[in-house]
Amino acid sequence: MQASDRFNINSQLEHLQAKYVGTGHADLNRFEWAVNIQRDSYASYVGHYPILSYFAIAENESIGRERYNFMQKMLLPCGLPPEREED
Repeated sequence: MQASDRFNINSQLEHLQAKYVGTGHADLNRFEWAVNIQRDSYASYVGHYPILSYFAIAENESIGRERYNFMQKMLLPCGLPPEREED
């Protein structure tokens, strides 16, 4: 691998990280990463009707109620953020 290839790969990665929030970056902590994963999952469940209807049948709820529950879970998917230590 040449130095130019390495630079090209890093620049592509930086471009993806700037364009898409869920791809992460160097300063992303574990909690923020988990929140992104959970929100992406809930958004996928709401956006794909067959998955949403599967969850509705499995939980014996209406599809609208499941959609509402997933939207509510998107607000704080992993609970409150941990307190940060100030250095």
